[in-house]
Amino acid sequence: MAASRKTAGDRAKEATGKMREGAGKAKQAFEDHVVDPARRVGEAVKASGEKVAEQNKAVGLKMIDQAEANAREAFAAMRAAAVAKDLSDVMKIQGDFLREQSNRSMAHAREVGELIMQFGRDAVGTMKGSAGKG
Repeated sequence: MAASRKTAGDRAKEATGKMREGAGKAKQAFEDHVVDPARRVGEAVKASGEKVAEQNKAVGLKMIDQAEANAREAFAAMRAAAVAKDLSDVMKIQGDFLREQSNRSMAHAREVGELIMQFGRDAVGTMKGSAGKG
């Protein structure tokens, strides 16, 4: 009968073991449900920030290219106006330049708008992708 009886020390060891096991399960659950999702969100935010920086650079370069093209066209129109034979030629050159400038501006705005829309689609896809991993 003495062999089947547990001592207070045995019961304490058993209780301590169960407490450690419970603490381990709680820690794992916390990591699975709080720490890991937070880590994934942090990684997604970091990746998104890097993507935004790249996209800002692309938009900036596109706008510089467009400004350069506008300047070349403006100087070409000024050269043409400088060698025009009469006032009607100057007026035609200016009218052509303004019409072409308007078309270029619309095309440039469309290009930049398309870039920005693509960046938005990419950002949504990145966020959906990281949300789906949870």
